[in-house]
Amino acid sequence: MSTGKVTPISGFLEFLPDQRIVEQHVLDVIREVFELHGFASIETRAVEPVERLLGKGGDADKEIYGISRLAADAADAREPSLGLHFDLTVPFARYVLENAGKLAFPFRRYQMQKSWRGERPQEGRYREFTQCDIDVVDVGELSPQYEIEMPLVLTDVFDRLPIGDYVVQVNDRRIPQGFYRGLGSPTSAAPCGSSTSWTRCRPRRSARCSSSRAARRSRLTSASRWRRSAPTTCRSSMPSARSG
Repeated sequence: MSTGKVTPISGFLEFLPDQRIVEQHVLDVIREVFELHGFASIETRAVEPVERLLGKGGDADKEIYGISRLAADAADAREPSLGLHFDLTVPFARYVLENAGKLAFPFRRYQMQKSWRGERPQEGRYREFTQCDIDVVDVGELSPQYEIEMPLVLTDVFDRLPIGDYVVQVNDRRIPQGFYRGLGSPTSAAPCGSSTSWTRCRPRRSARCSSSRAARRSRLTSASRWRRSAPTTCRSSMPSARSG
């Protein structure tokens, strides 16, 4: 085996065996919770046409990694340019459109896959990362119960991991809109969004917080506190609950 110096590539993590065990445990916990809540696993391809990644449903500000064959020929020139997906939203929207006739709606799915950002890495933000994503999509309007369910799934994951106390923050424009309606002002005067925080304290650390699931759910019964949306091609319209 060669003993020459190898220069690492920034933004791409490789774990040692003991670190990999920890990563696998975290992913196993997330997967178990997603499945207990009735989400089905799917896996989409790593590449999408560049125009789809940067067009409607994508983000023109994102820098993507392009894919090409080194031994390209005339046939390759006729195919669309491909790039690695920078998140799972665009691939999932395409997946639903292609398989709509084979899926039962509302369709509950989770994905745990690699994604790639074509940008300079920063602390805690890598070029290659594992994304854990859940969505519920339906034809037409989606029941508010699914909006409320998303933070409950997140708290279920966090409660099973040794991460201590945490805060779940959700943006929902309906909060300031309702406030301005109460003042008699037109809704157009309301800001475009508002952030709602819910602090979850573990009972063993703080007597101020309830340990019962019923009490936890009662704090979430108002749909106006929570906002969850899937790809705009499938539903009315927020960022997915993801880790990565």
